[in-house]
This record gives sequence, structure tokens and C-alpha cells, in this order.
Amino acid sequence: MQLEKVYEPQRFEPRWAQWWIDSGIFRASTAAAGRPFSLVIPPPNVTGSLHIGHMLEHTEIDTTVRWRRMRGDNTLWLPGTDHAGIATQMLVERKLASEGADRRQLGREEFEKRVWVWKEQYGGTIKAQMIRLGASCDWSRERFTMDPGLSRAVREVFVRLYEKGLIYRGEYMVNWCPRCGTALSDLEVPHDPTPGNLWHIRYPVKGLDRSVVVATTRPETMLGDTAVAVNPKDPRYRDLHGATVILPLMNREIPVILDEIADPEFGTGVVKVTPAHDLNDFEAGRRHNLPKVQVIDGTAHMTAAAGPYAGLDRMEARQRVVEDLDKLGLLVKVEPYELSLGKCQRCKTPVEPLISTQWFVRTKPLAEPAIRVVEEGRIQFTPENVVKTYYEWMHNIRDWCISRQLWWGHRIPAWHCRDCGQILVSREDPTVCPCASSRIEQDPDVLDTWFSSALWPFSTLGWPDETDDLKVYYPTSLMITGFDILFFWVARMIMLGLEATGDIPFREVYIHALVRDAERQKMSKTKGNVVDPLEITEQYGTDAVRIGLLLGAAPGTDIVLTPQRMEGGRNFANKIWNAARLIFMNMERAGIVGWAPEDRPLPLAAAEARSLEAPLEDRWIFSRLNHTAELMGRAIERYRYHEAAQVIWQFLWHEFCDWYLEIKKLRFEEGSGLTAGWRNLLAVFEAALRLLHPVMPFITEELWQQLTKEAPERPLSIALARYPEYLRQAADHLAERDMQILQDIVVAARNLRQDLGLDPGLQLQAALYSPGTASAVARAQVDAIQKLAAVTLEVHSQPAPPEAAGVKRSTTDFDLLLRVPAAQTELQRKRLEKEIQQLEKVIANSERQLSNEEFLSRAPEAVVDTLRQKLADYQDQLLKSRAALEDLSR
Repeated sequence: MQLEKVYEPQRFEPRWAQWWIDSGIFRASTAAAGRPFSLVIPPPNVTGSLHIGHMLEHTEIDTTVRWRRMRGDNTLWLPGTDHAGIATQMLVERKLASEGADRRQLGREEFEKRVWVWKEQYGGTIKAQMIRLGASCDWSRERFTMDPGLSRAVREVFVRLYEKGLIYRGEYMVNWCPRCGTALSDLEVPHDPTPGNLWHIRYPVKGLDRSVVVATTRPETMLGDTAVAVNPKDPRYRDLHGATVILPLMNREIPVILDEIADPEFGTGVVKVTPAHDLNDFEAGRRHNLPKVQVIDGTAHMTAAAGPYAGLDRMEARQRVVEDLDKLGLLVKVEPYELSLGKCQRCKTPVEPLISTQWFVRTKPLAEPAIRVVEEGRIQFTPENVVKTYYEWMHNIRDWCISRQLWWGHRIPAWHCRDCGQILVSREDPTVCPCASSRIEQDPDVLDTWFSSALWPFSTLGWPDETDDLKVYYPTSLMITGFDILFFWVARMIMLGLEATGDIPFREVYIHALVRDAERQKMSKTKGNVVDPLEITEQYGTDAVRIGLLLGAAPGTDIVLTPQRMEGGRNFANKIWNAARLIFMNMERAGIVGWAPEDRPLPLAAAEARSLEAPLEDRWIFSRLNHTAELMGRAIERYRYHEAAQVIWQFLWHEFCDWYLEIKKLRFEEGSGLTAGWRNLLAVFEAALRLLHPVMPFITEELWQQLTKEAPERPLSIALARYPEYLRQAADHLAERDMQILQDIVVAARNLRQDLGLDPGLQLQAALYSPGTASAVARAQVDAIQKLAAVTLEVHSQPAPPEAAGVKRSTTDFDLLLRVPAAQTELQRKRLEKEIQQLEKVIANSERQLSNEEFLSRAPEAVVDTLRQKLADYQDQLLKSRAALEDLSR
């Protein structure tokens, strides 16, 4: 068996990525044995591409799915994409604009055709990326939210909700995006702190030599004022009850109303009321039956109702209004004011609150059972603190605006009769109204993309039909997703899953971390710090990036993406690769042609594992392998991905490579054949590859296939091999104790050598003194200790006498003395004395600098902190050097 000398993942990763798909090993079967385990992918936008946050999410999902599959569960990871109504329509409209056309010129039908062409052309990007990154999905079940089956499910849910009175059509204040030309839900409008102004405007009171001052952040909307409000308990304005004021610039009389909307503690206690352009004002308008005057239209331009300002852009109108108020002496003052400005999540345009006729879902009746299933523990969240946030939103939920003024998406299944005005909501397209009129037209709006996404866990499995997939895999087992779509998606899936199927959509929800850049900033296209996962995996290797991400993936914390994290992952993969090369080269030297792993979780004969005649390192490594299997299974099951990565890293790098393989190297013999020692080594290595596989699938597949290729009967892939499980009888505490002593002896000798600055290869005389277990272990393992520590060792079963010569290192178990030749002693004494002098000088300079108050007041905090850390390091090294010199003197 031959491996390339250098670890080059780009050479084999693409091959395995495609082979996994072509071989069909990830296809799920409803007839398969094993406990069902299923999850659906959070569907990325069909026209998008993956970012590093997706890679973290998919790595965590894939780690869990591969682990479950290897445990024998009937596992399904169902992939797919979302049609992303607003985002996709924006992209296609942008493409049309570059061709000098727009959708209105094409017409709705032709435009929809163009979007489907776009989807076919660009929609495969994410699938190709996921395949390349090794996602172990069942691609035969890939779904798209606009597929015929899913579209049927969308219509069925809409009709059912409408028939139950949970969907209604009505006039309400909505968030309107002038750029996208559609209503948005509250969740699609993030609010950012933005510098602005507060304009104080004087409104004259009719019939009195008096005026009231109102403050507004949007003076252009005053053109649509239909009242001013004062608090009924505010004594300052009792004389204005029932009065009217003159609306500046429009010279329109508007009433003074008494309403709690006016806070006596804010500003002057008087507020303007514009029912057509503010949600709170809209509600106040309803309470007082005020007219609604819309002065801004859906394109963010002033309407005819704005009088002389008609046709102006809203920002231009603002400037003109302020100028005119100032000329009339009605502008009292302008002061800076921080706004909470709502912007469209997609295009970042400031939204316009507008009154519009839209379709809504009554969410209160749906939220109550969705709260209850979490309270009862039928759905569990990790981390647990997410539950509090979920409850707060669900208890205060508002009706959901589900209609969008787009052409791309699921058309609302409602038809309007032009003769009698009746609305028909139907599972099938009607041709005639009950009034006998054939003049019926389908509602032009489409459904909010999140409506179809909310059905994803069951619509993808064939609902509303009673399919085998639905019977076996629903409810799904797990949902792994980000916190930012907890309300957009997770809460809505729970509500509609319960309503449509009568059951929860999933049993557990794991909310993963956010990946930040090296400066701990959130990644965004605007900042230009978004990381393409394919670029970073091309540089470091997919496995290296996966383990680098997982090492930082503690629940409830964010991951800082640094080159050092990725380099560490690559170094780990390289360590495993080099260990495999060493094993394969020595197998060839030993004349081992083929080797077949035993079909056991821990493939070592029980008698051999427990036999005290077996080499200590074999008994120890199998016990550590067994312990690692226990910790790995527990960590992945509990979504402690960082712990799983740390555990397997510790085992493979420090226990298998640094100790076990180093000892085994001493026992390799040319032409030995497949000895018991070789069987144990290969069994451990093969089981370790299976332990690592869910975390690092590519390198483990490559090495496992090489290792087991001569086996007559074996799984097609390591992904189908049995995951090692903890066996109580495989724990060997005696071997672990003895091996720890061996390690302590070798480390003590190496540390003494390092402290004295001696050549690591210099053969030294050593003596070990111990009246306890350490002397027995040292005698039994003397050959390994002597070779690993480069010493000739004497072992004594008593404490070290005071006159014993040598440089000493003591532990609770033993005293170890190294005898340094006189020539080396004098050489090292001079070196240490010189080193101590230099350290004392550097420490004195550092202490002088840190005691200088002028320096401390001028220097940046980071510089001072670095200097203090260096001083601590110098002082620590000085103590070690003095101790080493003292040892030499003895």
C-alpha cells in the first residue's frame, strides 16, 4: 500500500464527493431496518450560493447524520432549495434591466417562464457546492418549494386555513418596500439605529391666539395628518378638548382628539396623527373614526393628496416641507435624534408604512398549541435559553401578512368575481362564480416565501398524501438551523405542522453558532468579509475546515474564523496522513499483504484485550479507544460538536500518534508477517478512522479504503461501517494506570533534558527510584522507556538516597535522576549562567518601563498588556533556568 508523501486533499476529495453520490449509499429506504432518524435541510435560496455559515450548519448536520447512519439508524437527510420570491425576482428583473426590458413589458406569464429558465441555469450552484463539501444527503429526494407536489401542499394548507377562518383578507397597515414593490412581514424589516432629526412644528389652534407644537421625525407625512392628540389626563390641554387646529401648509382643519397615544412625558405631550402612514396612528384612527389621507404611494413618491408636493420623492418632499415651514415661521427647532429605521431585509431600502389590502393568517389560535408542545417537552431546544426567546415572541405574536405583490411564487388560490364581488378560495381553479358569472380573475398576489417553507418538513415527504416517507420519517427527528430564522421559520413550522398534520414537525431543535470574521464582526456582503467555503476548502482541505469549525462550535457561542484555526485543522489531517504512511510502509516491510477488520465495534479478542501477557501499549490503547468511543457518542448525541472534535483530536494526535505508534515503531520487524501486535495496531487504526469519519469524512474514506481493500467482505464505504460503541468490559484501568506511569517517566526525562538544553539524541545514564508501582512498571517496560527517553535506565525499588548523583525530577510516584557527563555539565552551566544574566537584564528593563507612569499614560492598552505578559514569561523562564542550574550544581 502506497500513499502520496504529501497530504493533498484536493487530489482525492472531489473523487470521493462524487463517488458517494454515484454509489447511492446515502439513499434512504422506508423498508430499511433500524430506528428512523430524519431531518430536512434548511432550504437555501435557489439562486444563491453557500457561505461559511452554511458550511458550519451543514457540517454539524452531516456529522450527526453520518454518526446516526453508522450506528444503524434508518437515516434520511432530505435536501432542497427555496424559491426565494423577493430575492429571485430581484435578480431576474436586474437581468432584464441589463437587456433594456422589464417584467411589465413581458407580461406575467412570460416573466414566470424567464424565472424558470434562470432557476435551471443558476439553481444548481448550491447542490454542486454541497456535493463537493461532502454532504451525505439523499439527492434522490431533492425538493424545491415550487415543485408540483409542494405547490399542491401549499394550496391545501391555504384552503384549510381559509375554511377555518384562520386566513382572512383585509385592510391593514403593512411594511411596504418601494424598491421591491411588495408588502413585507415585520420579521423581514430589521431596524437599525440611524442618525436623524426631530422637527418641532407649530400648529395654530383655530379661534384662539394659541398654537400647539408637535415633534416628528418625518415632516413630509404631516401633509396626511387628520388629527392631533393629547392625553386625556394631561391638565395642560384641557381647554383644547373638542378644539381644532389648522394643519400647516395644507390649511385643513383637523380635530384635537383625546387618546393614550399621546405621552405627557414625551416632547410637548402633543402628537400628530397620520392614520395612513404609521401603525400606531392607524389604530388611533380606527378608535376615533378618522379619515385616512395617503400622501405617499407605493413608489415612495407623493400623491395628489399632498397638494403642491405631489410627484416629489419622499426625501425631496421632506426638504421642501421643512423649507416652507421655516419660511412661514412655523418651524420651532430641529434637533438631532437617533431613529430606529426599518429597512427591507433584501434590498435595504427604507420601508414605507402604508395601508393596504392584504391576506393575513390569524396566528394566536396557531401559536397556543405551538407553545404547549414546547412546554410539554415534545419539542426540545438546544441551547435551552432559546426557549425563553421563543415564548416571548409566541405570546406576543401578531397576525402574519402572507401576501406579496410579486409575480414569482405560489399564486394565492383565490378568485374575485367582477360581477358580484364574491371571493372564491378553491383547491381547483374555478371557471365560474356561484352567481353564474364567468368573469372571475385570480388574485394577483403570491404567498410569502416563508409560508411554503413553513410546510417543508411534511410537504417534502409527500403530504397531503399518506406516503410511506411520511409514515416512516415524520415527525422528523431534528432541525439544525440558525437563531436568525427562529421566528421566520422554526416557529411557523411548528404552528403549521401541528395544524396541518396534527403532529409536531420535529422533536429537537439545535440552534447553531454564528461564524464571525477574525475581528469578531458578523459577516456580510456589505462589509465585504463573506467567506466562500469552496475557496477556503481549496486552500486547507474540506476536512481541515470542518474540524476547525467544529472545535469552536460550543452551543450559545459564536465562532471566530481565523487562518490559525484552519491551519490547525490541516496540521491535524497531515498528522493522521503521516501516521497512515508510516503504518502502510511498515506493513509492506513486514510482508502483510491483506488485512480484514473484524466485524466488531472494538475489534480485539476479549481474552487478548484483557490478558496481562498482551503488550501494555495494546491493552492501554484499546481502553483509550473504548473511552473515546463513549465520549464521542455522548458529545454528538448532545450536539456538543466542539467536545467531539476535541476528544478525537486528543486521541489520534496525542494518544495514538505521539505514544502508541511511537512504541509500536520500536517493535516493527521486517518480514514478521501479521503478528498479534500488527493485528492490534491495524484494528485500533481502523476503528479510530470510523470514530473520526463523521467529523472528517474525506481523509477517513481515503485511508479506510486503502487499509481494507484486501478484505473479502466489508461495507462498500466507511460511511456504512459500524460506529465503535463503548463496551464496559473493554475498559482496562490497570493498563491506563501503568501507561500513565510510563509516560510520566519518559516526559520527566525529556523535560530534564530540555531544561538543561541537552541534545535530544544524547544517550544518558538514568536511575529511577520508587518503592511503589512505578518501579515494577519501569522494569516491565524498560526497553520502551530507554528508547523513547534516550537513556540507559537503572530501576530501584526504594526512595532515592540523599547522596544519589544526577539531575533530579520528582513526582508522587518516583524520583528520576539523569547523570550528565562532566563535560556536558560544565558546558550547560556556562550556558545557563549566561541565559540567567540576559533574562535578569531584560526583566529589569521591562519592570522599569512598566513603572514609568508617563509611559503607561501614553502607551495603548494592548501594548502595555503585551509587555506585562512578556515580563511574566521572562520571570517564569528565569525560575526554570535557576532551578536547572541548581540541579547541575547538585
